[in-house]
Amino acid sequence: MNNSIVIVGSGLAGYAVARELRKLNATIPVTLLSADHGGFYSKPMLSNALSTGKHPATLLNSNADQMRLQLKIDIRSNCSVTAIDSARNTVHLANGEKISYEQLVLAIGAEQIRLPLQGDAAEKIYTVNNLDDYQVFHSALTEKKHISIIGAGLIGCEFANDLATAGYHVHVVDISLEPLGRLLPPEAGAFFRHRLEAAGIVFHLNTSVQSVDQDAQKMRVTLKNGEIIESDLVLSAIGLKPNTELAHAAGLPVNRGIIVNRLLQTKISNIYALGDCAEVEGKVLPFVMPITHAAKALAATLTGNLTPVRYPAMPVMVKTASCATVVSPPEFNMPGEWQIEADENGAKALFINETGELTGFALLGAATIEKNSLTSRLPPILM
Repeated sequence: MNNSIVIVGSGLAGYAVARELRKLNATIPVTLLSADHGGFYSKPMLSNALSTGKHPATLLNSNADQMRLQLKIDIRSNCSVTAIDSARNTVHLANGEKISYEQLVLAIGAEQIRLPLQGDAAEKIYTVNNLDDYQVFHSALTEKKHISIIGAGLIGCEFANDLATAGYHVHVVDISLEPLGRLLPPEAGAFFRHRLEAAGIVFHLNTSVQSVDQDAQKMRVTLKNGEIIESDLVLSAIGLKPNTELAHAAGLPVNRGIIVNRLLQTKISNIYALGDCAEVEGKVLPFVMPITHAAKALAATLTGNLTPVRYPAMPVMVKTASCATVVSPPEFNMPGEWQIEADENGAKALFINETGELTGFALLGAATIEKNSLTSRLPPILM
């Protein structure tokens, strides 16, 4: 049997393509292969579920059976793809089965990066990259109060704020001088830090974790600067690494992600990639809005209307209730400078390029009210 379109991955990207396909074509055969339970949930909700009172079980919007009926597609749960045979247009499954395709979509996401840390408890560090991970982490929080987080990036800060709001004592460690160091200029980062410190979060910046050891019922986190933090458990949130191994083994070019063109097409014309695993013209954008735009364009292409993806300016909302934050970072290494205004109520940072154009911004606190007006002045990410 030839499954016309096979989608590998049941995260936001995989299901977004399936939904968009069904809007355009109600009958084309679609098979979605999921390495886990195959249910649909909003992954961004994981990092603020505690403070919103959501139990892991309530985060699942629809299970695989419900999604199967809703989208009228074949969903294969707990179905791991081990190899792609592009010459024969088949994917190989862990159970030995082979599934054929006419068009293949890789929506295989990214994995949490793990640091090679010393200490006898290094293997007890938690990461959260999906609902199953979150269920384990949520259960581990029972009767715990002191949490250490490695990483003060987007996810680390969102989890820190969520845990602090829910009553936990939170320490955050990062090598940067300020939190959100890759997204905010230093002055805006300092404003953000002060707001989260006021919520009870303790930052240990410009240093790193050297070792994590078990000390009776506690975890002893030793930092490179000599500080020691006693914690009940440790969460690592230092960033994501696109899943490229499957594509690389199939002979597809990879760099930071699976390399695709504006049609989201790999070197092999009937294999596509989108979402956290994909690199589109040098850009890896692991956020919701790029996935939404990519899914719409790809669905059109898969149904015969070749449609290059276009990315407008897409500011990122940081889910930290203690400090409302919206950021649209300029391209890495773009020549220009930050212009910053800040007071006790908010901070506005505008990135102006060499020709005087606004190409990025960061808005915090009261300044977030300017999000829409500033977004309208930004150039598109991809025309």
